[in-house]
Amino acid sequence: MASMQKRLQKELMALQNDPPPGMTLNEKSVQNAITQWIVDMEGATGTLYEGEKFQLLFKFSSRYPFDSPQVMFMGENIPVHPHVYSNGHICLSILTEDWSPALSVQSVCLSIISMLSSCKEKRRPPDNSFYVRTCNKNPKKTKWWYHDDTC
Repeated sequence: MASMQKRLQKELMALQNDPPPGMTLNEKSVQNAITQWIVDMEGATGTLYEGEKFQLLFKFSSRYPFDSPQVMFMGENIPVHPHVYSNGHICLSILTEDWSPALSVQSVCLSIISMLSSCKEKRRPPDNSFYVRTCNKNPKKTKWWYHDDTC
């Protein structure tokens, strides 16, 4: 537990001092517990999401960084994207099977920015309605099928 808290403190400082472009730590979110953060995000300039504002929720288990954080979009504005479900779940391999302890909150944020920025068409995943009705509240419990690298 102590190593997890030490790592989170280090990552928290890095995110506060050198956030990825368009990302800001919501300071209020970490006042009560270091294991749950909200990151405010703005769509990158020149992309389909330019000027849009989103929020990412990060939840860390006691096994972090050996276990990936639970990451999902939250709030009123969930991006319309082929890999983002309307409940905020994100289909991104580094959040599950491709996670490595060498990754960080900053690298996850950069991957999500990149995923949104490379999108050519705003649309939901084809199975959005079924998935949202039947999924677990924790996206990490989903067995994702990574088959689409075109968006």
